[in-house]
Amino acid sequence: MISTPLRSSLLRMNLSAITVILIALWGVPALAQQIAFGGIRGDSTAPVEITADTLTVDQTTGIATFAGNVLIGQGEMRLSAAEVLVEYGETTSDISKLRASGGVTLVSGAEAAEAQEAVYTLKDSLVVMTGDVLLTQGQNIMAGQSLTVNLTTGTGNMAGRVRTVLQPGSN
Repeated sequence: MISTPLRSSLLRMNLSAITVILIALWGVPALAQQIAFGGIRGDSTAPVEITADTLTVDQTTGIATFAGNVLIGQGEMRLSAAEVLVEYGETTSDISKLRASGGVTLVSGAEAAEAQEAVYTLKDSLVVMTGDVLLTQGQNIMAGQSLTVNLTTGTGNMAGRVRTVLQPGSN
C-alpha cells in the first residue's frame, strides 16, 4: 500500500510527465517558429504559367489582374487563388511580383500552405502568406497568422500565435 504523501507526489510527477509529452506531441503555441521546407522550393528563373477565367490589363500601372479560378505554375510549384495581381517590371515579360487573394493555396510536393492572401516577390524568391495560414507537411500541421518562405533556401518562418501538431513517427 502506498502512503498518501507518496501517492500525491507520484501523481504530480505523472501529471508533469504527461504535460511534457503532450507539449512535445501537440506543439507549443509560440510567437514565431522556423520551418524547413523540403518540397516548397522554387526556381524563380523558370517560366510562370497563369490560367484564369478573365484577364484585365492596365497599361498605365503595369498591372494585370487575373480573376476567377486562377492557377499559377512555376516549375513544381502551384499557386491557386480567386484573384491575382501581376506587377510587371520594365517589360511585360519581366514579372516582379504576384499578389494573390481570395483563398490562396500554395502546393509543392507533399507540402501545402493555405492563407487569405499571398505576395510572391520573384526577384527575392520570397512568398509571404498572411491571414489564417495553415501549413501541412505530410501528416504534420502548423498554423499561424503569417508565413514567409524563401524558395531558394527552402526555409520559412511562421509567426502570429503559432500552433503546431506533430504526428509521432512522421518526418
